[in-house]
Amino acid sequence: MPRLTALAHLILPAALGALSVAGFAPWSWFPLPILSLAGLYYIARTDTVRAAAYKGFAFGLGWFGAGVSWVYVSLHDFGMMPLPMAVVATVLFCAFLALFPALTMALTARLGRAQTWRALTVAPALWLLSEWLRGWVFTGFPWLALGYSQVPASPLAGYAPLLGVYGVSGLAALTASALALRRGWPLLLVLAIWLGGWALQSVEWTRPVGPSLTVSLVQGNVAQEMKFRPEKRLETLQDYLRLAQASPSRLIVLPETALPMFLDDAPSAYLELLQWHARSRGGDLLLGVPERLADGRYFNSVISLGQSPTQTYRKQHLVPFGEFVPWGFGWIVDYLHIPLSDFSRGDKAQAPMAVAGQKVAVDICYEDAFGEEIIRALPEATLLVNVSNDAWFGDSFSPWQHLQIAQMRALEAGRPMLRANNTGITAVIDAKGRVSAQLEPFVQGVLHGQSQGHQGLTPYARFGNWPAVLLATLAVLATGIRPRRTHIFR
Repeated sequence: MPRLTALAHLILPAALGALSVAGFAPWSWFPLPILSLAGLYYIARTDTVRAAAYKGFAFGLGWFGAGVSWVYVSLHDFGMMPLPMAVVATVLFCAFLALFPALTMALTARLGRAQTWRALTVAPALWLLSEWLRGWVFTGFPWLALGYSQVPASPLAGYAPLLGVYGVSGLAALTASALALRRGWPLLLVLAIWLGGWALQSVEWTRPVGPSLTVSLVQGNVAQEMKFRPEKRLETLQDYLRLAQASPSRLIVLPETALPMFLDDAPSAYLELLQWHARSRGGDLLLGVPERLADGRYFNSVISLGQSPTQTYRKQHLVPFGEFVPWGFGWIVDYLHIPLSDFSRGDKAQAPMAVAGQKVAVDICYEDAFGEEIIRALPEATLLVNVSNDAWFGDSFSPWQHLQIAQMRALEAGRPMLRANNTGITAVIDAKGRVSAQLEPFVQGVLHGQSQGHQGLTPYARFGNWPAVLLATLAVLATGIRPRRTHIFR
């Protein structure tokens, strides 16, 4: 019976964690993750360190189990990993991610006291730091950071150009702390913060530069299971050529690995046709294609074709197991059938592409989940472009969550973001993080639109994550460590 009682105490935090996922895209009920976290803080208000850690782990298991279980699709459906192993791998992955909220809640119980001000500083500061830590440990997995749920509709999104996604996470966690305390002045403080965020949304941190640009974003909708099959290659090439030639814009963007072959294997006449069309429009075309060097290394790349000199961007932040095999895990290749799973890394410092009258900062797929990497190209870059292939995750939450992540990057940088995605979601995002046009997922087509380059620096683009991390660290250090059992949120 005691074990059953203990298990029952973990059901509620797990349910709260799972419920918080509805606050992210595609539903975007942004108050829900804050209310869920407030619920976790409240039910753990008198816990010991161990009990708080268990509840934090249960919350994380529900949160990530509901929110990122789509990794199973890439492992089993497309990676061909045996079903039992794919299930175990997915559960272990979610359990690893759940360790971060577990650690956060344990430290909150250890550092917190009955004083209200400590509850308002320790809990949100630790939450912010744990998300930042999750964003770089083992190359990082910052997916579903709390701050993403606030984009673009929440007033807290107004803080993104100042403090980035982790700063927004901290303010959301502070709101949850105040709700858990159920006291007057903390709620007034939160009200002031939210009104401040609402006011900040009208601030123009960057300014338009040059004329607006016509853009065409191509969504080929090539099924992942067919993408690299030899019998599908000719049809894929013909489809992308037809869609590109139907694009009247000055900047045309094709998705990640649009050509299912190495660049040196692509027919030269085919590339010349793409280049000629771009030149005829007075602009350029960006093409996702694997690139192989003479020394045997190969890269996940984007090349430009058109009026400007040919330029290349090589992906530098690779996905573990999908694009490179971490040391000691070579055995897993025997269970995964993922083509091109051992890319080389591009240089960290790569200049923006000068195309179509703009300076374009290109990133590939998963790279746009890392805000501090995107802002490396600023202030030179006037426009952000992401090429992706979210077909790896099927008809799941992943493409919608990925779109929301891109909206946060646009807000942080004060730059428009153009997204060309194989199966979706292809979209035009403005410098305020708002989607101005998009294609539905799993359809073939071209999204035609307008985009406006921007120049200048937001505070986040100037300083990155460090202001938010430093403030959170100082808040934790100011509490002091108390080894005895402590109660918070009383």
